[in-house]
Amino acid sequence: PRACSRTPAPSIDPRRAHDVTANMNDAEVERQIHQMVAFIKQEAEEKASEIRVTADEEFNIEKLQMVEEERRRIKKEYERKESQAEVREKIEFSTQLNAMRLKILHARDEAVQGMLAGARADLEGVSQTPKYGEMLVGLILQSVQKLETDAAVVRCRECDVEKVKVAMAEAESQTPGLKLTLDEHAHLPPPPGPDNGDGASCIGGVHVISMDGKITCNNSLDDRLKVAFERNLPELREAVFGANPNVAASK
Repeated sequence: PRACSRTPAPSIDPRRAHDVTANMNDAEVERQIHQMVAFIKQEAEEKASEIRVTADEEFNIEKLQMVEEERRRIKKEYERKESQAEVREKIEFSTQLNAMRLKILHARDEAVQGMLAGARADLEGVSQTPKYGEMLVGLILQSVQKLETDAAVVRCRECDVEKVKVAMAEAESQTPGLKLTLDEHAHLPPPPGPDNGDGASCIGGVHVISMDGKITCNNSLDDRLKVAFERNLPELREAVFGANPNVAASK
C-alpha cells in the first residue's frame, strides 16, 4: 500500500497571537469604559433631574409662602387703613353731630331767653297798676317771714319810694311788733328805658335786708321771675320743643 502523506499544521507565531489578544482586551476595556461613562452620565442626569425637581418644589413652596405672607401683609394694611377710615368717619360724624346739637341747643337757649325777655317785658307795666301796692305789701311780708325777724331794712327803686313807704306801713299794721326801715342810701336799679341805656334795670319789687346787713332777701320782680322761670323751665321746654327723647328713654 501507498503510504499517505499528512500535511503538517501551520505554525502560529506567538507574538502575533499575543497582539490579537491584546487588541481584543483593549476593545473590551474601551467598551467597559463607554458603559461606565454612560452609566455615570445617566446617574448624573437622574441626580440633576432630582435636584431640579426638588429645587422647583422648594421654590414653589417658598413662592407660595412669600405670596401668602404678602397677601396677609396687604390684608392687614388694608384692614388698618379701613379701620382708620372708619375712625375718621366716626369722628367726623360725631363732630358734625355735636356741632348740630350745639346749634340746636344755642337756638333753643335763645328761644328760652327770648321767652324770659318777653315775660319780663310784660311785667314792666305792673308797677303802674293799682295792684302794685298790694303786691309790695305781700313781697315785704314774705321777705320778713323768710328772715324770721321783726326788724328789717327795705330797699326799693328810687321811683317806688312813696309806694313802698305806704306798703311798709300796711305791712307793719298787719304784723304787730314789726319795725321796717327804708334804705335811703341805696336803691335798686331804675326801670328799663332809654335813660339807663344798657345798664342794669329793675321792673319792681323790693329787697329786704336784716338789720346787721348780713342777710338779704331778694324779692324784686326780676328775682321772682327768674326763680319761677328756672323752676318751670323743664315744663316750658317740653311745651315748646316737645319731650326730650333721652330723658324719656331713661325713665
